[in-house]
Amino acid sequence: MDYTAFFNGKLEKLKDEGRYRHFANIERRAGDFPKADLHTPEGTKEIIIWCGNDYLGMGQHPKVLEATKRTLDDCGAGAGGTRNISGTTRYHVDLENELADLHNKEAGLIFTSGYVANEAALSTLGTLLPNCIIYSDSENHASMIQGIRHSNAQKRIFKHNDVEDLRRLLEQDDPSCAKLIAFESVYSMDGDIAPIKEICAVAKEFGALTYIDEVHGVGMYGHKGGGIAQARGLEDDVDIIQGTLGKAFGLIGGYITGSKEIIDFVRSFAPGFIFTTSLTPSVAAGCAASIRHLKSSDSERKIHQKNAAYLKEKFKNAGIPYLQSESHIVPVIIGNAKKCKQVTDTLLNEYQIYVQPINYPTVPVGTERLRLTPSAIHTEEMADQLVAALSEIWQRFGLEFSDTKAVA
Repeated sequence: MDYTAFFNGKLEKLKDEGRYRHFANIERRAGDFPKADLHTPEGTKEIIIWCGNDYLGMGQHPKVLEATKRTLDDCGAGAGGTRNISGTTRYHVDLENELADLHNKEAGLIFTSGYVANEAALSTLGTLLPNCIIYSDSENHASMIQGIRHSNAQKRIFKHNDVEDLRRLLEQDDPSCAKLIAFESVYSMDGDIAPIKEICAVAKEFGALTYIDEVHGVGMYGHKGGGIAQARGLEDDVDIIQGTLGKAFGLIGGYITGSKEIIDFVRSFAPGFIFTTSLTPSVAAGCAASIRHLKSSDSERKIHQKNAAYLKEKFKNAGIPYLQSESHIVPVIIGNAKKCKQVTDTLLNEYQIYVQPINYPTVPVGTERLRLTPSAIHTEEMADQLVAALSEIWQRFGLEFSDTKAVA
């Protein structure tokens, strides 16, 4: 077999479809985010990032930087191994305690990423719970899908955010089987929010465990930043709350929280936890500092919501078509991979605005989009520049404006 020809053929197909992913060489500026430096063969230029997940700017916060630097000086760069061998430090224990308190749960368990947390927890639970059936929302993240697939458990896919369809599936199955309902709070590509209360009520009726992915909710919502479930007073109704440390908290890592028995079970049986080198102590310390700050400070959340509302209103007035939702995520639909790439290339090359195109397999073919994420440290001036740039590009490429465009 000509392996090189095979690989090149697959890559050329991606390029022809407009789905080949180009990675920019970006250097974030400490203390000056969302501004960054773009490095190219032609030189370096300043850009503004509009597609990051550091929603509250905590990756630049002085408390986070100080805790990270101090622990790096105290402990060095690495953790020393897996948690089971030599990689557990007091910084990991402190972080897990902070996460348990954040979600009002008995215990927490950290992983190297949100993806790993979902894959490890769901695959372990699905594998070891007797005759387990997992009920998964049709729009769940790839990490959840992989975890369910690797569990080899029976699975049922219910229509997105459709509680009646979930009920229909539960009614058809053997009441004696273990059941787990897996869903997200905020769906990152459309920005819509799950009917958490209703899902939990159905779960209780049928004796199912509930597993919620709060990666786009933690830090952002709730009186302590515990997510959508906390904001709606429902965190005690959810059995397992999963989250990330790489978005609103500004660093890297993932976790689950729940009862001490559930957490100890996953800790003891999940290969994705047992055989993975742990987060570095400096990262764990930075994460804990970020969580502690956001538990007591609501100012970042308020500014962020204000900025998100401002951008949505500007888009509405300009007629830029975006998916309206309750959340902070602002998806702008283009519906064609090549055009999506043209738009993002033009934004970067002519307007110094960095947005990555979102296409298949992240979203279905024909729903390609820009996924814009206003942060707490974007300014209204930056938003005005973005809207003006997109308005010009929309006209240049003959893209369709929405009928909400304000009359000049």
